[in-house]
Amino acid sequence: MGRVTASNTIVIEAPVATVTAAIADYAQVRPRIQPEQFTAYRLIEGGQGHGTVAAWNLQATKKRSRDVKATVTVDEAAAHWSLVEKDANSSMATTYTVREATGGALVEMTTSWDGAGGVGGFFERTFAPAGLKRIQHQLLSNLKADVEG
Repeated sequence: MGRVTASNTIVIEAPVATVTAAIADYAQVRPRIQPEQFTAYRLIEGGQGHGTVAAWNLQATKKRSRDVKATVTVDEAAAHWSLVEKDANSSMATTYTVREATGGALVEMTTSWDGAGGVGGFFERTFAPAGLKRIQHQLLSNLKADVEG
């Protein structure tokens, strides 16, 4: 069993504070920017940043979906801002890291989980990251369009 990881980055032409506020807004922004692979979105607790709990179904492929129940933690003390969504139903975690960039904010989104073993795990580690990167790209593009509006 190995760790499966997919990452994507985008530059958003807006102040870091504006971008981080948008990423952490599970009440208004998140429902607007979720791509079509995210369905049944619901806010369970909180709504703004640390302590928020939200749930959705992630349809990764036609045959593979995950019911995600994410608990949010935010780290503002580091050299850069980061938000982590930890899934209570699996080993999956998604981290958003935001740093200053020329012309705005650089946003990196990384999702990882413990993959399957054996032949199935080989195919998961080979093909799942590319599919997830497409989903991440759409979510980040939607975030960019929403923030730059």
